[in-house]
This record gives sequence, structure tokens and C-alpha cells, in this order.
Amino acid sequence: MRIACIMTEGAGRTDRLLHDFATRAAARGLRLCGTVQVNTDCGPDRPCDMDVRVLPDGPVIRISQSLGAGARGCRLDPEALEQAVTAAEARLAAGADLVIVNKFGKHEADGRGFRALIAEAVAAGVPVIMGVNALNAPRLAEFLGTDPDRLDPAPAALDAWLEQGSADKR
Repeated sequence: MRIACIMTEGAGRTDRLLHDFATRAAARGLRLCGTVQVNTDCGPDRPCDMDVRVLPDGPVIRISQSLGAGARGCRLDPEALEQAVTAAEARLAAGADLVIVNKFGKHEADGRGFRALIAEAVAAGVPVIMGVNALNAPRLAEFLGTDPDRLDPAPAALDAWLEQGSADKR
């Protein structure tokens, strides 16, 4: 089983890291599946927008709810998340060399969200990489039955992990 995680950090660093990693993996000719966060139009006046692109080429889906002006928090839109999950599962069924999930979050820890996609990829022997925060990291290890590879949040670490898997297949 090849599964890795990057501990998420503030200000979207892990999101950008996984997005750029997906671009490099696609350039290598890998068939991708999953989601990366793109946040094409967020800013200080829209701090809760969370747009994910279903890999490899879309669609882009806003998975956060619009709570209106003055809202003090962010909330995930369960219907939009399910739309992204369904699209990613269809990509996996069509064949994938690598699954990238922007985050193993509360929904996945509770058995929803991208959890089934991750389990299906692991069962099929497709490598999986994702972001995870410190709160959900123990739940990820519990779900997997083992600790995933924990990668440094650096492009070289992700590329080396990917290359190691390619070398293992040779």
C-alpha cells in the first residue's frame, strides 16, 4: 500500500503544494484522480470560498456554502462535496495511476467524503497522497490500519515519493 500525507498548514500552503504536484504528475503522463483546491476567486472579502478541481481536468466545484455577508464561520456544502466525490470516483473507475485528495478532513474521519474513494484506491493498489491536519491524522492512521508515509511539505519530497513508486514498479 502506497499512501502518503502532508500535514496541512495555514494559508493554503498544502493546497498550493498539492495543486502544483498534480500539475507535475500530469506532465509525467500519469492518469490522475481526486481533487485539488484551486480557490480561483477568493480573497479577504471571501475567506471561506473553497473551490476544488476534479482531476485531471475539471469540473471546478465550490464545496463551501455561501453563508452571506457578515457570516463568522465557514461551512462545507455536503451536496457539493458529494458531487466532487462522485466525479472523482468515476475517474478512478475509468483508471488512474495516482489519487490526490486535497484533505482528509472531518467528513473523511467520520466515514464520509472521500473516504470510500481512498479505500477503493488503496484496495486497487493505486497510490494515494493527501493533506491532513494534526486533529485528523490519528483517524487517518486508524482508518488505514497503518501510518501513511508522512512527507515534508516541499515539492522535492512529493516528487521523490512519486519517483520511489515508479522505481518500485521497474
